[in-house]
Amino acid sequence: MKTLQIPLKEAEKIRKLLIKHNLINFKYNLLKDKNFIYLPLSFFSLPKPFKKYKIIEKKLIKKEKVLSFEEKLNEILTKKENLLLPRAYDVVGNIAILSLPSELRSKGKQIGLALLSKNITTVLCKDGIHSGEFRTQKLKYLAGKRTKEALHKENGFLIKLNVEEVYFSVRSGNERLRIMNMVKPSEDVLVMFSGCGPFVLASSKAKLVVGVELNPIAHKYALENLSLNKINNVKLYNKDIRKVKLGKFDRIIMPLPLSAEDFLDVAITHSKKGTIIHLYLFLCDSTIPKAKKRIKEIFGKTKYRIQRIVKCGQHSPGVYRCCLDIKVL
Repeated sequence: MKTLQIPLKEAEKIRKLLIKHNLINFKYNLLKDKNFIYLPLSFFSLPKPFKKYKIIEKKLIKKEKVLSFEEKLNEILTKKENLLLPRAYDVVGNIAILSLPSELRSKGKQIGLALLSKNITTVLCKDGIHSGEFRTQKLKYLAGKRTKEALHKENGFLIKLNVEEVYFSVRSGNERLRIMNMVKPSEDVLVMFSGCGPFVLASSKAKLVVGVELNPIAHKYALENLSLNKINNVKLYNKDIRKVKLGKFDRIIMPLPLSAEDFLDVAITHSKKGTIIHLYLFLCDSTIPKAKKRIKEIFGKTKYRIQRIVKCGQHSPGVYRCCLDIKVL
């Protein structure tokens, strides 16, 4: 294989120039000794700047082709099976979470192995829907490291959690960023149903943040996440939100779209003039009027204004996870 012999001290500069001129053969690994680096060439007629370097014949090792996930699937699945497999999956830290139809369960391990990479070290499969008091989901191990504990990075924070025992929506990361950009340093913030703390962390530039969570495992991780991120302006309670006595807040976050509406009366009791309530609901276009009517009933004589309705993720066909930003007047 024809290579260009370059002194080690010039290697990086010349390598970049060769790349710029499309002169490197990327199908082969480079070679290095004590004094020189040998870069595989794709062309042997070199431009003037490279003429001073020697072209040397070397035995180089050809790079093994790294197949993409799609290419691996084509080897594992038939065309019919390929059409059945949903391509979207969630990644929490180094854990990928797939949805597998029953027809592909027998090939789950092979599919999981195909997805493993430098950044994905564990592959799990959904084994049911979110259910129970804490909205958790059973997950089945497919491939890689046997763990369900992840260390997830989001918006500059580290979030540690067990993905099976704690409810966490990785798809709400952009929504948490939206809230993070709205929180002011002078505010007192209440996060209801605070889980392992993602909204607590997102609100942590506030003067004070209070998080209330019923799931003891999620609460344990939330405490650990405060320590991981060196945050000390947060109070966390492992209690039912209806059974903890709290004061008034400038901002209240209610990230439980399935039933947050049932706790809106609690949020109102912790509000004052000017409080912003972020109420999350599952809505489609046709159910928005009904939701507005229900909110009006709950507020009763308390004046308020819905500032905006933000679609922050699709829950199912035609149904969205929506945030209603409500200002108490």
